[in-house]
Amino acid sequence: MDRVKLGIQSYTCRDYMQTAEDMDKALAYIADFGCHVIQLSGIGPIEQSDVTRLVKKYDMDVCVTHKDFGRMRTDIDKLIDEHIDMDCDCIGLGCMPSEYSRDEAGVRRFAADVAPIASRIRERGLHFAYHTHDFEFIKLEDGRTLLDVMLETTDPDTFWFTPDAGWAQIAGCDPNEFLRKLKGRIKVAHFKDYCFENGKRRFIEIGKGLVDYKKVYETCEEIGVPYAVFEQDCDWSQDALTSCRESFAEMKKIAAEVDG
Repeated sequence: MDRVKLGIQSYTCRDYMQTAEDMDKALAYIADFGCHVIQLSGIGPIEQSDVTRLVKKYDMDVCVTHKDFGRMRTDIDKLIDEHIDMDCDCIGLGCMPSEYSRDEAGVRRFAADVAPIASRIRERGLHFAYHTHDFEFIKLEDGRTLLDVMLETTDPDTFWFTPDAGWAQIAGCDPNEFLRKLKGRIKVAHFKDYCFENGKRRFIEIGKGLVDYKKVYETCEEIGVPYAVFEQDCDWSQDALTSCRESFAEMKKIAAEVDG
């Protein structure tokens, strides 16, 4: 059984990656604590040539990205070229655009609009991946969820997922059952943790919250998920880069406990 490769979602430390100079410093920091897997999302308007140069400078394995849906619809081949240049074979979408209204009819329209994009990405040897939140678990009148509709209306060969274990649990779903449901359609899983303080939910570093990430890690290995990246949207205990370092260390500890 192959071990899951662990990394960082750059959206977590996006405030430190708004310019090429700052991205250089942030990647140096991340590489220094032993992480060489990254998802690129939320970075600033940095020239793609600089992004490629920097990820190669720090020997980063770019496991997936999040890119603008409008650009996917109008500039897909150039977008694919950029991913090939930085050796990334997975183009991700961070969320379904609001125009699809998050009901069954909207999800079906979304699936139809994504289909030619995902097919083109697959034709050129890459994959499309959709990042999940909690709203995809909204139940319809017949008991199905919006996620069920997505699974029914998309091609398993071209439409993959970047499942977020934290959001799944927030939505009331067992994250392990959720991951198993998507088996064979996952390259990267998101490890996000959360807790409640004074009755309010807040995101928190891995190991400090309510998600049993040892069990989630075991499930990722069981179903063959190649990558897991830490993501914390906000609420960093100190600063985002420190949260990345602490959570990455905890993920390594969990992996060591599971793998021996």
